[in-house]
Amino acid sequence: MNAAQRPHSPVYGMDVLRLPLLGRALRRRHGRLGLQIVFAAVALALVIDGLVGPQSAARNLATVAPWVHLRGFVVLVLLLAGNLICMGCPFTLARSLAKRLSAGGRRFPQRLRNKWLAIIILFALFFAYEYFDLWASPWLTAWLIIAYFVASFLMEAIFAESAFCKYICPLGSFNMVYSALSPTQIAVKSPDVCAACVGHECVNGSYAAQTVIRVDEILSGADDKPRSKEIVHGPAGALGCGTELFAPQIRSNLDCTMCLDCVRACPHDNVSLFARAPGAELSRPDSWPRRWDISLLAIALAFMGVSNAFGMAPPYYSLQEWLALNLGVKSEFIVLLLIFGTANLLLPFVASVAAAWLGARVAGFSKRDSIRDTVAAFAPAFVPLGFGIWFAHYSFHLLVGPGLIVPVLQEFLGGVGDWQAWSFSLDSNAIGLIQLTALIGGFLWSLRAAQRKALRLYRRKALLGLLPWALLFLLLMLLAWQIFTLPMEMRGTLELFG
Repeated sequence: MNAAQRPHSPVYGMDVLRLPLLGRALRRRHGRLGLQIVFAAVALALVIDGLVGPQSAARNLATVAPWVHLRGFVVLVLLLAGNLICMGCPFTLARSLAKRLSAGGRRFPQRLRNKWLAIIILFALFFAYEYFDLWASPWLTAWLIIAYFVASFLMEAIFAESAFCKYICPLGSFNMVYSALSPTQIAVKSPDVCAACVGHECVNGSYAAQTVIRVDEILSGADDKPRSKEIVHGPAGALGCGTELFAPQIRSNLDCTMCLDCVRACPHDNVSLFARAPGAELSRPDSWPRRWDISLLAIALAFMGVSNAFGMAPPYYSLQEWLALNLGVKSEFIVLLLIFGTANLLLPFVASVAAAWLGARVAGFSKRDSIRDTVAAFAPAFVPLGFGIWFAHYSFHLLVGPGLIVPVLQEFLGGVGDWQAWSFSLDSNAIGLIQLTALIGGFLWSLRAAQRKALRLYRRKALLGLLPWALLFLLLMLLAWQIFTLPMEMRGTLELFG
């Protein structure tokens, strides 16, 4: 095997793009266009039905598809295949057109090149979901989809990088964090080829308005000797990585939309999509940057999973009433802001800082590492548990009415919906078992990832340093399970089953 065929690290396995049919389709210049067209057609149908269709949540595609079915589909695909949702994202269909309209391709503001906006917008989306009852409003859901298209197009037209995907899109942020568990990742076959490459097309692209030719001296052949290779840039070239990831430096799926533009742009066929051990990046010390914004994004998403499920349970409404009576707050907006602000922003920060401080102190390393670095070390360990919580929540919605999309689609196409045949639900005990399995599996996976971090940081005192984090994971899991055992709103299927 020559250098151009070797994966750059033993953690990578099969080259997915070498599979006979799938690989060839994805490698083509317009390889992901098929996925995008399918998702764009679905988005168009949702918008049409949301604006002009029946405004009954249980009978409209705009509410049934995204709020009942799509979310369950997304978490399953993330776990089994990777970030295919972002790969086929219809909101990036207009990217090439937007780039041609771009007025100079200015840079996204330096102060905003982080995940703080993503955290705020995720919070705003979950807040709006509850406050405006988006799950019950086809009309508002349709306008949310339209706003996505407009925002993504404008951001692509104004800025050089794909700022919408990297810094703003809440769905993309969710997918990128939880694709840490997926069994696929972009990587290079030979770092030596990347070192000799002059154009770095994986990130810069091979598109040019006028044809440009250069020559690279690249290692190739069985003898690994440098050979000249002519590189052509032109109108038929591919865009480089929209989120500006340099292929040989990729260590995780964070910020990767798996669009495969880097694969198509590389003139040396040195970038590909590889299979890997699921969750491989969780234990690598250099996978995620040591930054507060990235750490709190992963941690806050786990807490948001609990609070989002809590909003469907009876104690949530009791808490609203208690706050209104004891604090004298009559505004639902303020009450909801207090609940969600505390659960989704304040608690994740306080809990993670407390666990970091306590773990380092009892292990005797409180003066060696900063709180930020300690939180950053353990933040990836929240991903499996957070995913388990979201999976348990979204599987409930999906399995309560898995067939309802069929009669809704029948009515959208002008037919008569066969509600009697498709209004079935999985046994509640089976749903509960799936939820419990997801929670326990996520907890054990998180515990294992945190244990490896503790061993690396605290060595012989690893158990002491791990205990605060293990307790935090346990409390989150038990709280989520307690919520899932309560009667919960079915949202979107209530009018049929209620």
